Amino acid sequence: MDTLIQQLINGVMLGSIYALIALGYTMVYGILRIINFAHGDILMVGALTTLSVINTLNNAFPHLPLLVQLGCALLVAMAVCALLAMAVERFAYRRLRNAPRLAPLISGIGISV
Repeated sequence: MDTLIQQLINGVMLGSIYALIALGYTMVYGILRIINFAHGDILMVGALTTLSVINTLNNAFPHLPLLVQLGCALLVAMAVCALLAMAVERFAYRRLRNAPRLAPLISGIGISV
């Protein structure tokens, strides 16, 4: 029974992550009419930033509560992802807003690589 409950929680968490990623894709496409293939990569940078900040805080302040570490890590990750997304939009997509639909697509794949 414990395994079933744990798997249900895992499924809800994974489904929530997929829903957030799909919502991000939908919002970007709905507003800018550009498919942003770098969206998932920006989310991965956020996840790795969160992990790095938690490890750093855990090593520097071992008695800091986990919720405080997680809160700090999420704030840093949100700032890093926002700056990265703004840089991608400014340097890769802004100049291609009036270009044919294939140009931003190729630019997004290039950023993703």
